[in-house]
Amino acid sequence: MRPSLRPLLSLTLLALLLVGCAGGPAPVTGPADSLSGPVVGPRWNLLLVGTSDRLELATTPWFEVAPDGRVSGHDGCNRFSGSVELGPNNRIEFGELSATRMACPHMEQSAQVTAMLDTAYRYLIDHDRLVFFGPDQRVLGGFRRDD
Repeated sequence: MRPSLRPLLSLTLLALLLVGCAGGPAPVTGPADSLSGPVVGPRWNLLLVGTSDRLELATTPWFEVAPDGRVSGHDGCNRFSGSVELGPNNRIEFGELSATRMACPHMEQSAQVTAMLDTAYRYLIDHDRLVFFGPDQRVLGGFRRDD
């Protein structure tokens, strides 16, 4: 008598199916719960817009990035808040920023600050200095960490 391979084959297929299903569905990767890196945490005070323009605002513009991806700050005239995403190779992208709408002298200068954040594409940190670059690698401006 020749043994039948059918029961053995059925058991093998059943075992393979059970092993394949044991892991469950692949996990879905959602947005990061927490940002980390040198940009996150400290307050950053404006130094320059572009490579040499110092602004004459009553309040020094600044911003902070929280670990939850929220950004808040002051453009020299109005407070703003929004979101930020950090990526590989020092990639940075600020989400749409909402701001208060106070009238101030030198509003065109405070608009330069928010325009810099809107345009920021990459960043570089050297000691306590943070420099933003646009998509064309042009320097947009710089900040200093407030310790």
